[in-house]
Amino acid sequence: MAVDPVLLTQALIRCPSVTPEDAGAIAVLEGVLAPLGFACTRLRFGEVENLFARIGEGRPHFCFAGHTDVVPPGEGWSSDPFAAEIRDGVLYGRGAADMKSGVAAFVAAAAARLAAGPLTGSISLLITGDEEGPARDGTVRVLDWMAGSGQLPDFCLVGEPTSVEALGDTIKIGRRGSLSAVITVRGIQGHVAYPDRADNPLHRLAGVLAELIAEPLDQGSHWFQPSSLQLTSVDVGNPATNVIPAAATARLNIRFNDSHSAASLEAWLRAVLARHAPDHTLECDCSGEAFLTRPGGDVERLVAAVRRATNRTPKLDTGGGTSDARFVARHRPVAEFGLVGTTMHKTDECVSLAQITGLADAYREVLGAFGV
Repeated sequence: MAVDPVLLTQALIRCPSVTPEDAGAIAVLEGVLAPLGFACTRLRFGEVENLFARIGEGRPHFCFAGHTDVVPPGEGWSSDPFAAEIRDGVLYGRGAADMKSGVAAFVAAAAARLAAGPLTGSISLLITGDEEGPARDGTVRVLDWMAGSGQLPDFCLVGEPTSVEALGDTIKIGRRGSLSAVITVRGIQGHVAYPDRADNPLHRLAGVLAELIAEPLDQGSHWFQPSSLQLTSVDVGNPATNVIPAAATARLNIRFNDSHSAASLEAWLRAVLARHAPDHTLECDCSGEAFLTRPGGDVERLVAAVRRATNRTPKLDTGGGTSDARFVARHRPVAEFGLVGTTMHKTDECVSLAQITGLADAYREVLGAFGV
């Protein structure tokens, strides 16, 4: 049973699965995977619909991971963002690049492998509807379920659009961590003409922020660019020009490499605050630690497969934002490879039909490289 990745991508785009809505996307996948012989398990956590599908029981166990949820389409599209129109060899629609084409390519690659003969291992798909949202009831919960039921793979490939200019030019083998923080400094409110009777929290906060951004966090590491601290907001909510406020708040985000951890960065923030503002609160939220799948056997197999399929030698990279690979890395080796992502999240998001079929061919080559 062959699967056309373009037709499947169109069917998925026509499901308006704006996170966390599923809008029938999981059912579309199940309707294709079950006839192929996959055992499909729907896993609903909170309001999020997820799917784990596996065929075969042996090893090696290779897993494709991806998501069917999309960001809101916004305004200004040249056609209905959920119509999945094809114009001049290009497919348009929300999720075309990020990443319904990738999910369809997973399925097409698996179908092609099954048509070639019996499996020597097993293939699974981990599909979530909570990647573009809070990412609390999606991949992270499915992985816990997989661990509890003995279904963790030997290697996982996340199909995010990693290619920069041409299909096959980039594979991601890690990602920086992300730590967000809210700092509140309290002082004593008073009249600006009598500063001796007040304690200006803005002055204290200014000292905190000045120290935080005075020096780079690091110079980068072998596989990672330098860490970056970015202030995103400073708020007082003070409409008066003659009143020293009682409190001031700042927000920041740190994208950090493998020289740091969320715990070490939080300790640094607390030490700086203690020097400038004894009366403060600090709230930190880490959406993921930095991780790296070190080059070696698995990564080299992946590189060789992509090279054979695309005639390009992919660059190994760790840049960009976060992805669900950060959750997989807690359990198993993981890498990311997918389409050119220049239009993801944009108006008129699109991908060429040649890229979709090329990606499916590349994923089929990857399965062979891992001996499945």
